[in-house]
Amino acid sequence: MNLHYLRILRLEHFSKWHSDSGEKAFAQAEGCGYRFIPTGSRRLQPAIHFSISQSALVLAAVLVMLLALWASAGDSACFVSPKGTSFDQEPPPSRGLLQRVAQSVHTAMRPHREDPAREEVHAALESLGVTGWHRAGHRGRGIRVAVLDSGFKGYRQAIGKVLTITTKVKSFRLDGQLDARDSQHGILCAEVIHHIAPEAELLLTNWEPETPSAFLQAVRWAVTEGAHILSCSIIMPAWSDGEGGGDIHRQLRQILGDRLLFASAGNTAQRHWAGMLQSDPQGYHHWVKGKRDNLIRPFSNDRVSVELCSAAGQLELLVVETSTGREVGRARTQAQDGCCNAVVRFDPDPNRGYAIRLRNLARHQSLAGSFHLTCLGGKLQYTTLRGSIPFPGDGDEVIAVGAVDSRGRRLPYSSCGPLTSGLKPDLTACVPFPSVWRPDQPFSGTSAAAPQAAGIAAILWARHPNWSSQRVRQELIRTAHKVRPEHCIETGHGLVQLPR
Repeated sequence: MNLHYLRILRLEHFSKWHSDSGEKAFAQAEGCGYRFIPTGSRRLQPAIHFSISQSALVLAAVLVMLLALWASAGDSACFVSPKGTSFDQEPPPSRGLLQRVAQSVHTAMRPHREDPAREEVHAALESLGVTGWHRAGHRGRGIRVAVLDSGFKGYRQAIGKVLTITTKVKSFRLDGQLDARDSQHGILCAEVIHHIAPEAELLLTNWEPETPSAFLQAVRWAVTEGAHILSCSIIMPAWSDGEGGGDIHRQLRQILGDRLLFASAGNTAQRHWAGMLQSDPQGYHHWVKGKRDNLIRPFSNDRVSVELCSAAGQLELLVVETSTGREVGRARTQAQDGCCNAVVRFDPDPNRGYAIRLRNLARHQSLAGSFHLTCLGGKLQYTTLRGSIPFPGDGDEVIAVGAVDSRGRRLPYSSCGPLTSGLKPDLTACVPFPSVWRPDQPFSGTSAAAPQAAGIAAILWARHPNWSSQRVRQELIRTAHKVRPEHCIETGHGLVQLPR
């Protein structure tokens, strides 16, 4: 019987205001399609074989899915925003018809297997070069890896299943609860690390939202507990100047010492603006020529956080309703932690439109320089791709990991460099990553990229325990599969992998 392979093609070109529906549907479908194999042959590994009759069924399902994408062009979000400044970097699952169609494609392409999730994990490990190291007995023993996150709901049930039995936990929230937030994001991050380095010990910790000192306490605790590697897939844009500077980065660098911190590059490439302030006579910044307003498209009814960061300058951030001009929120930049930042948060009304305005309050407008603005919980009308990596990934002491698809192409939401702190992102990883803990939905976004790099570093460091953190970092860069000959602002030094 002739066997055929099917690759779900990503729709690359929508209008400026395209929906994220396609991005999410294909993120799901990609979990049962190809994975990129970073070898010299650059071959694609077909995850599924199926017959001609199955091909016809799947092609029909794809046509239905494309119609669903067209019909739902205004729906859905890239991630759900909680009531604080810490945002997971995983797109949420699709809903309704789109989810059902994507799941039908997944089911049609995957033959019946006793434990398909574990088989998919094995295929993912093979693509990373991990399985050969496992067979040789290199599984991360002697290395401790800390996961810094905000979502550990149900972690007790995960211990001994997708987390190590010896997992240690500590909360730096005011209520002291590691599982206070209704999210399993942190468990999924830890699961990725455990699959890659099953004998590495895990540490789980969270912190009080909007409190940099609590975040630094969590890092300090992990270091005190002997962590060699830390992984963080949460972003806090207003905690730096957007270029890797500020007091929080300085303190973080001191605490880390000879340790590695991996961070998600962020899913903010399509909701970020950076550049020099271009003011009109009234002091209002023009996002493009003649445009004071940068429209916001909220993803849902959840809170939207507009975060401005700069090295210096007197700026005023405003959010207004587009129909009435009514002010929704206002904040002025304040010098704090070595940066000048301002944040406006609001709960959107689905029946109203919103826009961002930025005003230069300096008497001499030339005193205001460049700035970064990030919208969490919504998409911006005017964006800039370059320099969209937020804290903590923007720091030179942090290894920022972006997300690519099965062909090694940057996913549209994955944040990019360059930054004055250095070449960013540092590395990339292929997403989604399959999950045994959540088998019906693979782990996606740059959230799933950072723990892959952390797990690989754990195996490498366990094999070479006398190496310094800098030596491990250099080896990861040296052995990464080069998507492009030189460092690229979209895909960094290449796809992280273990030497084969």
